[in-house]
Amino acid sequence: MSSVWLPCGDYHENYEKDQGWWQTRFIKFKMILLLAVIFIGIPLFAPEYWIGVATMVGYTAMGALGVQLLIGYAGLITLGHAAFIAVGAYTSTLLILQFPWPKLIVEYGLAYPISIIIGGIFAGLWSVLFGLPSAKVKGFYLILTTMAAQFITVDFILTQYVSKIGGRGQAFSLPPGTIKFGPWVIESEREIYYLMAVLITLMVIVLVNLLRSKVGRAWVAIRDNDIAAETLGINVIWYKLLAFFVAGFFAGVAGAFWVSNTAALSPEHFPWFWSLWLVGVILIGGAGSIHGAIFGSIFMVVIMELLQMAVIPMADHFPRVLIYYSGIKDAAFGLAICAFLIYEPNGLAYRWWQVKNYFNLWPFSY
Repeated sequence: MSSVWLPCGDYHENYEKDQGWWQTRFIKFKMILLLAVIFIGIPLFAPEYWIGVATMVGYTAMGALGVQLLIGYAGLITLGHAAFIAVGAYTSTLLILQFPWPKLIVEYGLAYPISIIIGGIFAGLWSVLFGLPSAKVKGFYLILTTMAAQFITVDFILTQYVSKIGGRGQAFSLPPGTIKFGPWVIESEREIYYLMAVLITLMVIVLVNLLRSKVGRAWVAIRDNDIAAETLGINVIWYKLLAFFVAGFFAGVAGAFWVSNTAALSPEHFPWFWSLWLVGVILIGGAGSIHGAIFGSIFMVVIMELLQMAVIPMADHFPRVLIYYSGIKDAAFGLAICAFLIYEPNGLAYRWWQVKNYFNLWPFSY
């Protein structure tokens, strides 16, 4: 016998039901309300400035999902994820500007959507290349390998060679009307936000379904104890490389999306600090939770926007504050990580889990 309220004593009888997405009417209502807020409420009623902030939250979450997969679910530490975002961005841009697309594809506005997919695949394969050492090393040595990906990709290949294709110097500028999805030209803040919302929704759906499958269980087993996982017959090397590919694919899609949100693309958009920033997002949001990637992105982006709103008015009286703003921002980032590691080491996702349980188990919340 099934029931609407699961905590009252009705339990699932098989794994498929236990891993179901919308298990009760209340959860269905929450999900529909959430989608309504994302796709209707924010773009229609929020000021344009905050729509831009929401777009930045989504872009950060796209990159953080790949980092969450590697660190939180597969136990593979990475400090070079911005490199794979850059690969996706440059692949998409070069395909739009340099590739001789058939006239039909250009007229129907399919060049950019196809470039997103190809950019994700290229970034995934590039990520696998730097994930190969994970077959032999882990921990500190894997950190150095992923850091090498950042410096080799962005500081060497992109800066010295790729950025100079076509004689453009260091930046690629996409002509107006180039970013198209079918007949729709992506130009305004709201249109860019809608594109972000669709992409982040699809990425979350893909990742959640992967984590509910045999692949996701293998990743968690490797994270918890790779020797025991191999003893149980799991091909550890294969699943590690698959994790790098999926994380790189997500990063490539994020980079291809970023092309629509910037006037000119250059290597300066993908510094090593951005890789470190994404790891900080995971630490603050909570490792091993998709909610953690979302909550961490919201927290970090909004906090930095509020900090900027507080600093700019001070510049009228203290002009030098703007000069030191970058240092203030970095200090706030470091203090936030330290505060969470000390007072909330499990991140915001764990606090959200506690709040949900409080209401689900009320009046017996204790």
